[in-house]
Amino acid sequence: MGFLPIPILVFFVIIMIAAGIFTVKQQTAAIVERFGKFLSIRQSGLHFKIPFIDKISGRLSLKIQQLDVVVETKTKDDVFVKLKVSVQYKVIKEKVYDAFYKLDYPHDQITSYVFDVVRAEVPKMKLDDVFERKDDIAIAVKRELNEAMTTYGYDIIKTLVTDIDPDEQVKQAMNRINASEREKIAAQYEGDAQRILIVEKAKAEAESKRLQGQGIADQRREIARGLEESVDVLNNVGINSQEASALIVVTQHYDTLQSIGEHVNSNLILLPNSPQAGSDMLNNMVASFTASNQIGEAMKEKNKELKNDKNSDS
Repeated sequence: MGFLPIPILVFFVIIMIAAGIFTVKQQTAAIVERFGKFLSIRQSGLHFKIPFIDKISGRLSLKIQQLDVVVETKTKDDVFVKLKVSVQYKVIKEKVYDAFYKLDYPHDQITSYVFDVVRAEVPKMKLDDVFERKDDIAIAVKRELNEAMTTYGYDIIKTLVTDIDPDEQVKQAMNRINASEREKIAAQYEGDAQRILIVEKAKAEAESKRLQGQGIADQRREIARGLEESVDVLNNVGINSQEASALIVVTQHYDTLQSIGEHVNSNLILLPNSPQAGSDMLNNMVASFTASNQIGEAMKEKNKELKNDKNSDS
């Protein structure tokens, strides 16, 4: 009668075993204490402890974690800017004890160091330098955090300045400056293009005028050569130079009338300067017609002579 019934005893044993068995997940460390004193650190797997005597005081993740810290500070040129610094850290596996017992709030500790470093580095730079040298700020934060947090069992993997956000008015001013610079460059390119077009157009016009002048000169040269040959032909048939010139003038006159007559709705008015001038023109035209008839007769006679000479030779 002094012993517990077997079912109750079995139930009690099962409760004791269940209370003494625990598991630890992968990339996690569990801290076991006995009567409030540190006992051991258990890594991933199945573990046993004495029920109601040993207890798990806490668990620490050994994975890489990230903490984003937003810091507002002032640059050297008195511009307020917000920097977002991302700190990637993890608990050192061999220093789980230090990470659990030496530091109660690691996030607050890391945030304080980030604020301290950023507000020490950024006021030395102008706003443009902050954008250009953000990697230097990140390196300075990582160096300072490593020196401080290694003592507490934390390893700083990487620090990144992921965002730089100046005041809204400053951003608008920077955009206006950028737009003005681009408009200035665009205006310079447009001016250069206009200058090139003007120069090339002037060169083309000069070349066109040169070729046009050369064509006119060649045309006049050929006309003069043709007139010379015409005069020589007329001289050969017994017409003197004065009569030959008059005949050429008449021929050109009728060629001009024929050219004008080819166009529809064209009128020609010839006004002599004086009656005497008109009479002289008429006389010259008559003389030209006479000379033309004489040339025709002379050429016919010459052709007959050449034909007779050919027949006699044969």
